[in-house]
Order: sequence, then structure tokens, then C-alpha cells
Amino acid sequence: MLSILIPTYNYNALPLAKALEQQALKSGIIFELICIDDGSFSEHNIQNQQINALTNCKFIEGKQNIGRNANRHMLAKKAQYDWLLFIDSDVMPKHQDFIENYLSEIPLGFDAVFGGFAYHDESPPTNKTLRYTFGKNREEVPASIRNKNLYKVIISANFLIKTSLFLDINKAETKNLYGLDYLFGALLKINHCKIKHIDNEVYHLGVDDNTDYLDKTKKAVETLYYINKSKRITHHDITLLKAFQWLKILGLNGLFGQLLLKFNTRIERNLLSEDPSMFQFDLYRLGHFCRLKG
Repeated sequence: MLSILIPTYNYNALPLAKALEQQALKSGIIFELICIDDGSFSEHNIQNQQINALTNCKFIEGKQNIGRNANRHMLAKKAQYDWLLFIDSDVMPKHQDFIENYLSEIPLGFDAVFGGFAYHDESPPTNKTLRYTFGKNREEVPASIRNKNLYKVIISANFLIKTSLFLDINKAETKNLYGLDYLFGALLKINHCKIKHIDNEVYHLGVDDNTDYLDKTKKAVETLYYINKSKRITHHDITLLKAFQWLKILGLNGLFGQLLLKFNTRIERNLLSEDPSMFQFDLYRLGHFCRLKG
């Protein structure tokens, strides 16, 4: 028995819901599908209401924006089955046996299974190169690599997890923050959760434009700073945080942050270009982290 959960915000989730419904029906599994819009009051919700007409499917239009993490927590609390399949609304399964691939993992004794991310090979529009390049280089990672460092590449847009475990470790964050995958991955490691990565990818369709993604990146760095300062991450595999901690030990974090600030305009020009450098992207994020205070 499986609960398929789709958190969404200002997006047409109907095509995804239809694809998952058909795969679930084909598998013969007892299932439910719940999609909740996080208070966007979007015109897309006209299409999303049609999810209610699908087999064992339900769409709920949230009346206030509570944040992605709290929305997921609400979905999990509404679920009635022992296993949750979380899948973001702006993706589409790469494989026709996507649901069955996950179902075959349930008897194997893992607490959570991560399917991975994929991007189409076509070059993106010039205003979406940053998100696409980051995705291709950092998120589109085969399971054989992800399984070598289990908690490093945690993408919560596509994963299977025990309901009881998710509700236990993913206590609803009181702040509406962007970038809480950092915290989720660390919590899985801290709680010694038995996880597995498989090649059961979804294509990421909702690629942000460059300016929006750069803004989201800074928010994600600020979220990491907040949860690190609150000492909620004791064991982790977060490269950015490890780099900051190394600089701090050497007493160079403040100097590094100010030095990078002098090059910020030049770096941003590169990141917003047709060919963004991931090395400069890493420096940009680390510099921003080093300058955060309070």
C-alpha cells in the first residue's frame, strides 16, 4: 500500500498526477494520491482540481502559504498508508515502470529509497542556464556514485520513505525556509537511517530562470547558516559547510567573505551568462555564507 504525495505551488500538477495514477493502476497496488497546493491561489489550480476525478486521487487547495517543508508534513499526516512516495509537481518520471521500481524496493529492508534526478539533453534557453548546468553537474548523478556516499546527494523531489520515519525526523519547521534538503539529509545521517539510491529518475521540468535561481541559492545558503547556527546539524556530508568550517578553523572565513565580495559583480555576470562556471558558483555560495551574521 502506497501514498503518493505531491507538494505543489503555482504549478499544473495534473499531467504528473495522471501519469502516476496510470502507473499505480497498472501495478495493481492499493494506493492513494494526494496533492496539496501551498496557498498559491494560482490559476493552475483550475487544472489541479481535475485531479479529484482520478482514481484514488485528491487535490487540496491550501488557504495559506506555510512553506514547502510544512506542506510535506501536512501531506504525510493526511496519508493513510505505511509508505510515502514524495514527488515534486514540476517533474515527470523517466521510466514507464517508475512506480513498480519503487515497489520492488519495499521488501528489501531500507528506510528510504532515492530515485534521482535527470535533465533532458536539449540546451536550455539562455535565461535558464544556471539551474540547468547545476542540475546536470551536481544532481544528475547515477546511483552507483550516490551509493558511495549515501547522504551527500539527497534530492527530496523524488523519494520513497516509511511514513513513521518521515513524521518522526521531519518535524515541521516553524520558519518558511528554502533549501531544507540540507537539513533532511543531515537528519537521515544523524538518525542512522538505512537508505539506498537507485536509478529511477524523474526529469526536472520546472527549471528556474537564472536570476530567480541565484536568489533561491542565496536563500538556501542562509537556511544552511540558520540550521548550522542552531546546532541542528552535528553529522553531515555538506561540502559547503565543510569548506566554511575549514576556513573558520584557520581564522580566514571573514577575510574570505570580504575578498569574494570584491569579485561579486564579476562572478554574478558569469553565473547569469550562457556558460556559468560551477567553480565560481561554489565560490559565490561560500562567500555569501562567510558574510552572514546574526
